[in-house]
Amino acid sequence: MPLRWLVILHVLGATIWVGGHLILAIRYLPKALKAKDITPIVNFEQHYEALGIPALFLQIITGIWMASVYQIKWFSFETVQYSIINIKLILLITTLLLALHVRIFILPELSPKKLPLLALHIVLVTVIAVAMLYLGLSFRLGLS
Repeated sequence: MPLRWLVILHVLGATIWVGGHLILAIRYLPKALKAKDITPIVNFEQHYEALGIPALFLQIITGIWMASVYQIKWFSFETVQYSIINIKLILLITTLLLALHVRIFILPELSPKKLPLLALHIVLVTVIAVAMLYLGLSFRLGLS
């Protein structure tokens, strides 16, 4: 597959992932926190997850594929390009760990009492997603 198609697919996945988390964090989370009600977040997640999770997997697959095209040295910070890709990898692992924590420890017993902890996870994943977007643009456009 030509590199430009990998980039297009990667950006499409990022658009869905980052956009969905920004909507969740900016629109639904404040409403839920104000009302101390988990319903807005649960309703959003039920609709978003079917699109958001495949978008994340699309980014993982295309990101690894593109890194192999650029012959990135994993966990090497020798060059700016290696550093950007490896920081993105660390942020991805952090995102996956946060998601795992939510799935195991928060969602099974989700209640208004656990809403602040869930909110922290939502904000962290959103900030990480925006940081990864910036790093991806830095790599492609030389913004670093």
